[in-house]
Amino acid sequence: MTSTSTHQLQARRISLCAAVGTSAILVLAGCAGGGGSTRASGGEISRAVNDVPEAPKTKQSAADQALARAQNLLSQGMKRPALIEFERAIENNPSLPQAYMGAAEIYREQGDYESAAVRFGQAADLMPQNFDSRYKQGLMLQLLNRLHEAVKAYVKALEINPNDFEANLNVATAYLQLGEPSSALPFAQRSVQINPKSGPAHANLGSIYSTLNRHQDAVNEYRQALELVELSPPLLLNLANSLGKIGRFDEMLNTLNQVIRIQPSAAAYERMGFAHFRLSRFDEALKAFRTSVEIDPNYAPGHTGIGVCLLNEYEFAKRANDDFRTEGLKHLRLSVQLEPRQNQVIDLINRYR
Repeated sequence: MTSTSTHQLQARRISLCAAVGTSAILVLAGCAGGGGSTRASGGEISRAVNDVPEAPKTKQSAADQALARAQNLLSQGMKRPALIEFERAIENNPSLPQAYMGAAEIYREQGDYESAAVRFGQAADLMPQNFDSRYKQGLMLQLLNRLHEAVKAYVKALEINPNDFEANLNVATAYLQLGEPSSALPFAQRSVQINPKSGPAHANLGSIYSTLNRHQDAVNEYRQALELVELSPPLLLNLANSLGKIGRFDEMLNTLNQVIRIQPSAAAYERMGFAHFRLSRFDEALKAFRTSVEIDPNYAPGHTGIGVCLLNEYEFAKRANDDFRTEGLKHLRLSVQLEPRQNQVIDLINRYR
């Protein structure tokens, strides 16, 4: 799954897209920073406050004053002093959900997802029927890669509002990150049903279908996604990979040519080599594989492709040209050095050494 900085993680939607063949497009929704307000209404929080026990009068008064100061400071954009006042309100009255939510939002905007997760969770415990606090707890936990906990928080949020688009989308990505595509599938499908015009939702569903080896379904979803978003090399690569899985190699090549026009990469040329090889265009395949490792000398699949092509040439020459075998084995060994867990490649090396 490209590298993303902490600040970039605060975009409205985050797309985490890794290399084709072992990857899925993951979409994380609702990570807005920079002053985003909570989705809870004032009425919801006020009702929740009325349900909690009243603190001793002096403590209650101090908490109310701190909360008022915090909200005033926040309205002026003074977030650091506002955070101090929110925490002072919590210290004086641990039953003020507004203070937990206010502090959590500031922690989130500062990139302190650990503290934000704690405060959102505490707010959720005080307001069991408040969707926003539980959803945002899940979001923070997912950003911290605490995926099992994130799933639990999202599921609780969805018990309150089963048709929230972002919660369905995010719990699907969390399950996919956990390697549980079957659990992810119904949530990803629901996110598409809720918002059929969301390209990221279609892309996410396509990734799940691909992981489940339902590649025709994956192709359908990727193509719908491409109609709704700008052309993205990771998305096109995943589409090309699924096209290859169902034997549509000419379409795979057309898709890869689009990728290369936008952003040439080792992965794109390696996939192109694979498609040419399956179409018995062995010279074109070898050329594409060599380009792959020229772009990235440490890209193991490219070296594997070169090795297989050269051993194929060795067999076509009826084993008369040992140079093909020697160079082919060199690339296969390098591939295994770069990625050791390749049993089929190791078998080839043992067979031809």
